Amino acid sequence: MPLSNLNPQQKEASLAPSGYNLIIASAGTGKTSTIVGRISHLLASGVSPSEILLLTFTNKAAQEMLTRLSIKFDTKVVTSIEAGTFHAVAYRYLKSKGPITLKQPRELKVLFKSLYDRRVFLGDSKVEPYGASYLYDIFSLYFNATINENFTQWLERKNPQQLQHANIYLDIWEEFNALKQEYHYADYNDLLLNYKSALLENPSTLYKEVLVDEYQDTNPLQDSILCALNPPSLFCVGDYDQSIYAFNGADISIIANFKERYPHGNVFNLTKNYRSTEPILNLANRVIEKNPRIYPKKLEVVKTENFGTPSLLTYEDLPSQYSGIANKIKLSSRPYQDIAVIFRNNSSADGIESHLRELGIPSKRRGGISFFDSKEIIYLLDLCTLLLNPKDMMSFVHILSYAKGIGNVIAKDICEGLLFLGHGNLAQGLLKPDESIKNPYKKQPQNIQLGLFDDFMDFSSPHRFHKLPLEQSLLKNPILNHPKLTEEGAESLNALYHFFKTFHSHDKPAQIIAKLQTLPIFTNVAQKLAKERSISKSGILLEEKLLDAKERIERRVSTLKELASHYENLEKFLHTMILGSSEMSEGSGVNLLSIHASKGLEFAEVYIVDLMEGRFPNKTLIQKGGSLEEERRLFYVAVTRAKENLFLSYAKNDHLKKIAYEGSTFLYEAGLLAKHQ
Repeated sequence: MPLSNLNPQQKEASLAPSGYNLIIASAGTGKTSTIVGRISHLLASGVSPSEILLLTFTNKAAQEMLTRLSIKFDTKVVTSIEAGTFHAVAYRYLKSKGPITLKQPRELKVLFKSLYDRRVFLGDSKVEPYGASYLYDIFSLYFNATINENFTQWLERKNPQQLQHANIYLDIWEEFNALKQEYHYADYNDLLLNYKSALLENPSTLYKEVLVDEYQDTNPLQDSILCALNPPSLFCVGDYDQSIYAFNGADISIIANFKERYPHGNVFNLTKNYRSTEPILNLANRVIEKNPRIYPKKLEVVKTENFGTPSLLTYEDLPSQYSGIANKIKLSSRPYQDIAVIFRNNSSADGIESHLRELGIPSKRRGGISFFDSKEIIYLLDLCTLLLNPKDMMSFVHILSYAKGIGNVIAKDICEGLLFLGHGNLAQGLLKPDESIKNPYKKQPQNIQLGLFDDFMDFSSPHRFHKLPLEQSLLKNPILNHPKLTEEGAESLNALYHFFKTFHSHDKPAQIIAKLQTLPIFTNVAQKLAKERSISKSGILLEEKLLDAKERIERRVSTLKELASHYENLEKFLHTMILGSSEMSEGSGVNLLSIHASKGLEFAEVYIVDLMEGRFPNKTLIQKGGSLEEERRLFYVAVTRAKENLFLSYAKNDHLKKIAYEGSTFLYEAGLLAKHQ
């Protein structure tokens, strides 16, 4: 991006002196162009590309900026710039220093739950302990939201009633961390924590300038990484009106206090909006101005075309709202990919999606339950992970737990037994176990308040499975001695036996997915998932739903196969699927987006649905620690995704739940609804 293409404000920011610079870039004001201009200036000034670090909110954003730079600079120069999300940059750094296996939080929750389930919580029966999944999330929030308190202090401030369980929580976490270290597992938090530790252990100025995009959503852990990097020059771009990640520990005070932290720093304002029409921007500003102003700003509209004013759509009930919007989209002259429906709650997206499908309108969805959250895709990726790393306990536990009667605890016992038999290799433990080992199961260590069932092990004979069609060599494997191993569990181990004999880690990812699609190790699980999704509330299997569920599974597998076709290497494919999964969507057509997933995107035609008081703003989340100011910022982000046409809708009733709704506070603030006199 040559500097001559920038407007005067963007150019002034791009040419800022080395030091601490904050650029307030409101929605649609060209922050990407400004960042690209800044990097161009650095390179033209003699800064080596390897001395530049670009931290973005998504890897897609980083790639877009590098692509723009490649128009002006040699590819070798551009690819030498370290760029990506905090997590991607941390992963590459840690990977260069030693072994690391990246895991999604949902994967590690399975391992965490297997440890949690062994505990018995005593104490005041009126204070229920956190569930395993929620406790994992609580620890994640703790690590992101604070760097100055220990967990007990933080918990006392957040929920003092839970202090009676704090020792057990910490004991579970310590055992969990020990297992992660043993198997070199890391989740997103671990990447940042370990990266920060590595930087502090070896303090040095790696970069002459660090550029930070979406600075308003930085959390204390990420901010502490910036401090550990300690660059001589920091270029931060953000907009406090678009800070919407408080639930993940983002701290708006980081951008608000920039001048206090860096008294000699500079603050620049980008005020020319190139995205939205004046009526859309005026509506957004009328609402967001109700929030406290941190830095004064007044936006100027550049777009002069007239596409009309934003429209309020009012419906009698929820189904008629979703049906009405689907019909408006069908009548629209826009290409489907230029249309977005933005929602605050997942149930809203379910309603829209089903009515679009009835009209034969294709859609793709991001936010809420995504393609990568579907069980069939998780299962296939776990199989690929196990092939790449046959020491991966996590993937094995998840795969085996699909067998009837095999929970996470038993699956973990069997996994540890196979690792013992295979001297650290699961495949070896199944295919060629050490014949000198007669008992692969070790007695569990005693931890705080373990359940009595931990001391199991009245061994059973593998001969109880002799009527099953198992490999003869597997029947001799002492792994089948586990007394709680079911017949279906034994058959799953047999399927894994064939899996390890069939595939190799150097096989191409697309070929692996294509063949897995036909094998019992996947088809049996797919059949089970399809049946689960086809049973009515009264317990009847609905054949029509079964066919639809099978078709959807096949479609998702085909999508994964298509994604895999772009990779020759299984390891690169898997790491891209994990690090970039939140940025991907399934299918094509109308965009169905949560507000958080819509961040950074823009569309010609936008519908914001379910603008009812209580649902948006979400009063439940406000009562749990959120704020009306954050909800207002979410509304601002949703509105400013629209370039030309904007529709805001609400329903007066939910007949199913017998709820009558009022229009959202934001509709009144926007001037679309009038207060009753």
